Amino acid sequence: MVVCLLGVCSSYVWNVEITGLERLSYEEIYTNLEESGLKIGASKRKVDTKSIINDIRLKRDDIAWIGISITGTNAKVEIVEAKEKPEIVDESDFCNIISDKECMITKLNVQNGTAIAKVGDIVKVGTLLVEGKIQGKYTDAIYVNSSAEIEGKVWYSKKKKETFAQKIEEHTGNVENKYGIKFKDFQINFYKTLSNFENYDTISEEEKLSIFSNFYLPIQIIKTANYEKVIKDIKYEENELKTKIIEELEDELKSEIGEDKNIINKYVNYKRYENELEIELVYEVLENIGTKEKINI
Repeated sequence: MVVCLLGVCSSYVWNVEITGLERLSYEEIYTNLEESGLKIGASKRKVDTKSIINDIRLKRDDIAWIGISITGTNAKVEIVEAKEKPEIVDESDFCNIISDKECMITKLNVQNGTAIAKVGDIVKVGTLLVEGKIQGKYTDAIYVNSSAEIEGKVWYSKKKKETFAQKIEEHTGNVENKYGIKFKDFQINFYKTLSNFENYDTISEEEKLSIFSNFYLPIQIIKTANYEKVIKDIKYEENELKTKIIEELEDELKSEIGEDKNIINKYVNYKRYENELEIELVYEVLENIGTKEKINI
């Protein structure tokens, strides 16, 4: 009986393993595979890997290469994502330099071209900084491939408002572990539905059952963990809340702009209301700016 069951199971795909994803999501790619004929529960003899590969390549220009192999009941899908190709300006092309950031110009050394902006100017994205044209004293203007060293002060800001009275959650360390099994869309739970905890966070994990490295069965072990938490009322003093919000904003800003940025100034603006405190954090960052834009003549 068991041997017969394993024999039947071995004729189907019970796991789809997708590797090589960085920007693309598993769910998005799996949906494309499913539409093309590769999905969990599909008969292996009906899965035409060559046709699926061609179908995916035609659908998506963000995939440079895709390979599919089926071993046992496991389908392994390997993907190489296509790199985004920036517009490249050839050294022989005539070009301007435009701003790629909203900033104040702090340095402008032009090697080739004519400076349009000057130090101290506040410019927006797309503002012409260096024109790819030089006017001779006794000759007509000639077009060139602009080059320049340009720096600017760029401003990054975030704002947040929080109340003095807040509710905070703390985990107690108590955990309930519950288990179940799932066969396709049918699930059996070996536990009571209700938790013994009044307040808790739940994390569920599903693990596919396999008897060999590439021989998966259509059965999943489900582990559900409930982490008990208590909810406390807390009231912050003004300086406490100010420090808390600033630290949160600093983490968010540094995550957004990167840790390696040259932050030259930091400004904190805040306003107190009756029950709230609003904080704005501004970073002034020194950056190289400017991007080349081809001149179409």
